[in-house]
This record gives sequence, C-alpha cells and structure tokens, in this order.
Amino acid sequence: MLTHLQTDRPADGANLNRANSNRAIVIGAGLGGLAAAMRLGAKGWRVTVIDRLDRAGGRGSSITQGGHRFDLGPTIVTVPQVFEELWAACGRDFRKDVDLRPLDPFYRIQWPDGSHFDATGDTDRMLAEVERLNPGDVKGYLRFLKDSQRRFVVGYEGMVAKPMHRLWETVKVLPEFARLRADRSIFGLAKRRVRDPRLRMALSFHPLFIGGDPMNVTSIYALVSHLEKEFGVHYAMGGVQAIADAMVGVIEGQGGELRPGVEADEILFRGNRATGVRLTGGEVLEAPLVVSNADAGHTYTRLLRKRPRRVWTDRKMASRRWSMGLYVWYFGTKGTKAMWPDLGHHTILSGPRYEGLLRDIFIKGRLADDMSLYIHRPSVTDPTVAPEGDDTFYVLSPVPNLGHADAVDWQKEEPVYREKVARELETVMPGFRDRLSESLVFTPETFRDRYLSPLGAGFSIEPRILQSAWFRPHNVSEEAEGLYLVGAGTHPGAGLPGVVSSAKVLAQLVPDAPPVAPREATPTEQRIAAE
Repeated sequence: MLTHLQTDRPADGANLNRANSNRAIVIGAGLGGLAAAMRLGAKGWRVTVIDRLDRAGGRGSSITQGGHRFDLGPTIVTVPQVFEELWAACGRDFRKDVDLRPLDPFYRIQWPDGSHFDATGDTDRMLAEVERLNPGDVKGYLRFLKDSQRRFVVGYEGMVAKPMHRLWETVKVLPEFARLRADRSIFGLAKRRVRDPRLRMALSFHPLFIGGDPMNVTSIYALVSHLEKEFGVHYAMGGVQAIADAMVGVIEGQGGELRPGVEADEILFRGNRATGVRLTGGEVLEAPLVVSNADAGHTYTRLLRKRPRRVWTDRKMASRRWSMGLYVWYFGTKGTKAMWPDLGHHTILSGPRYEGLLRDIFIKGRLADDMSLYIHRPSVTDPTVAPEGDDTFYVLSPVPNLGHADAVDWQKEEPVYREKVARELETVMPGFRDRLSESLVFTPETFRDRYLSPLGAGFSIEPRILQSAWFRPHNVSEEAEGLYLVGAGTHPGAGLPGVVSSAKVLAQLVPDAPPVAPREATPTEQRIAAE
C-alpha cells in the first residue's frame, strides 16, 4: 500500500527519490496531526499519517465497550470557527461533515455547601448567577468581562494562529502584556475583581483544561471567558472521535492516507535535513517533510535521540515544567437515563479547597484526600454513546504528574483513589455503584504508556508565561530543516483550538508542494495500457 514511501536505502536517510519530493509524513493522528495533514494536503503535499493507536484522534479518540462509547480526551468544542476555517482551506464544509450541538448551560459548577453556578453565554443570565451567589461582586464581574475581552484581543486574536519562532514576534507584544499585567496569575486577577471564593474559582479554573495551574498561569488566560461567551460551548455528535474520523475523510479525499497501528522510532536525516522516518518494525518511510504531532518532549528526546541537538537537549527538556496528570474513570450505568435529573452534560464538583488543592497537585506533587471532579455525561445529549436507557460517564480528577520526587504508585493507589472518587460521586449520583456496568480507568501511567507523554502529563508543557509563544518548542524546528511540530507541546498550546491552530501556523511556514514531473512508464506498464 505504501510502496511510494518504502525504501531499502540505508537508515541514515540517503538521497530521496524525485518521485517522493512532494511527500510528507505526519507522526501522530491526534487532532493537531490530522489538521496538519489537511493543511498540507491543501498545499499539494501527498501526506501519510502514522499513529501507534488503532484509530485516529490521539487523546481525542474513543474506546467502545459493551455498547458504551468512551470519549477519552476533549469533550467540548469552544471555537467552531477553527474547524470551519480548516475545512474551508480544503474546499470543504465542516458543518456538512460534523454535527455540532450548542450546550446550554455550558456547565454547572457545584460546591460542597450545595450552591451552584451555571455558566452560559448570556450576560444577563451570568449576572443573575453572580448576584445569587454574592450581590456585591456584580460590578467586579463586569470588570472581569472587560479584562477578558481585552486579553482575548491581544492573546488570542493577536498571537494564537501566528508563527512565534522568531523572538521579535514575542518581544513586540510585551508592552501590551505589561499593560494587561500578564505577570499576574489568572487567579490573582479573579481575586482582585471578586470577593466570593466560589466566584474566584469559577472565573479562574479554565487553565486546568489546558494543563495550567491557575495560581501561576498568566492572567492572559482570562481570555477563555470571553471565548466561551463569544463562540459558545458545543458538543460534536459522535464525540470528538467523529471530528477525527471526518478529518481522516478529508485527508483521504486529498490523496493522503492514515496508517494506524504503526509507531515511529526515529526521524531520519541527511546532513541538516529531515529525510523520513524509521518505524519500530524497521520499515523506512521517505519524505522531505516531516511533521511531528508527538509530544515535543518525546519528539526531541526519543525520535531525535541519535542526533546532537543545540537547543532542545535532554537537559533543557527535563528543566521544563510539565502540566498536571489526570485520573480519568470511564464507566457505564444501566437503566439510569431518567435518574439524577439535575446532573447535566457537564458538571464540575469543586472540592472543599481550591488554592490548597492546586498547590498539592502542581507544587507538592501530593495525592490529596480531597479532590475536584469534572463529570461528563454525554448521554444527556447524544444517545449513541450508550445502550438505550443507560448512561455513559467520564469523570476526571486533576492529580500530580509522575515527575515529582515521591511520584504516586498508581498500581497501588488506583483502587484506593477510585473509592474516594466514588464517594464524591455519590453526593450527586446516589446509588450509581449499584448500576455500574462497563468500567475503564486511565492514570498518569496510562498517559505515559499510551500517548508517550513525558511524566504522564495530561497536556504536555505547562503554559506558564515563560513557556509560551517563543519560549515554547517552535512549530519549525531549530534542530533540522524539513522538520516541524504541531500539537499541545508547541505553539500555541493545548486544547482543541490550540492544537488545530498549530496546523494553521504550520501552513504559513511550509511552502506549497513542488510539482512532480510524471515519470516515463515502464515497458510493462506501456504494454498493459495498450491492451
């Protein structure tokens, strides 16, 4: 099937065949890799995407057990426009390929005292929510909305889809960063605007969705509140897996292909230029353009392990601060579709501590007894995720990654932690344990082994201010020509809008594919054509 990319040439990457001059290889079929393949296909490149998993989507893929489809990673779409632009660049209509449903409310935050906050895109309804919790914070909330809008203009519109591999691109926005006090954390900004600790949490927790500590991540990330308000929060029918599958359809329509179940072992070079990829089975794929959607840490420390690196050395990668780990329990329940009517599509159970729990997770690396939980109940919206009358759940708890001195032994701790999670869930889903059917658990060790994520981090490098933009691994690699990076570990960062936008950045850096002159037919081919 891939004879055009197979070669018996030496593994050091000998001269490329001219017939391969418009070939590109994408390592990893996550959403960033698939978006990159689509962008390259639109520029005339013949793309092969390889992935070690059995289906496309990466962390956005799914597993089906006993009639329950478990969406493994991202569950919501916050900026549909990034997908619409991607499809349009390929001459396609995203809305014809994917069915997005707006959610209302976006999610409910619930606290131990029984109070709750329903997030929506309607300003009047949000003001009513704030007033119900603490009337004195209404003016502060309105100020926060303005803060969010200003940061959206600078941080999202001004930086997200623009190349940041030249230092000047970052330097020139520093005056705006200074004016917006980007040195303050998003939690610090929320603390200045509202007094109620519940509202401080509600306005500052969003960086957790991309692996950042709200106590230390820049206040620029307050832009997410405006982003949600402006574009809404959506669910893709069929889950994010449906988006990934639709992306594969576009790639194949461009003449590209996906090879699941194969793993890249090494990126090959000739001199200072990438020439292809060797797979773990020994097969060599030739191409003058290689795009890695693997984690940036894995790309540099594993796939370039034999190559001297001048910037992203093992030592430098080890010095990065990595995002937190994730404990995710996927389970099904029988006959519960009409139960727990107050438990909607998305619920966040905030624990009794916020600041202290964040310190335990990000700084101390301690697995605390208390927790905050993100509960995804897609069966409220999408009947295809579970057998009729049943429910499918995804419950996520932020936990320390595996890089701390006393890293959690998840083989030992997982059953204990699951029982703690179950006790918390009983507060909003009484009796759920008696109706459990299918069950699947991912720990940071799963993320390390399944996704080759350094330290089992859930979202690659943490998006602190000195690990963002130019300070992040660049989309165009400094280590060799013809090598590019997309996905959570490069600019602009994690989250669906981020990884899809990394492919838009890539498209600005990669030239159109060179034309390939048709080769002369062999005598055998001429005879077959004549017959």
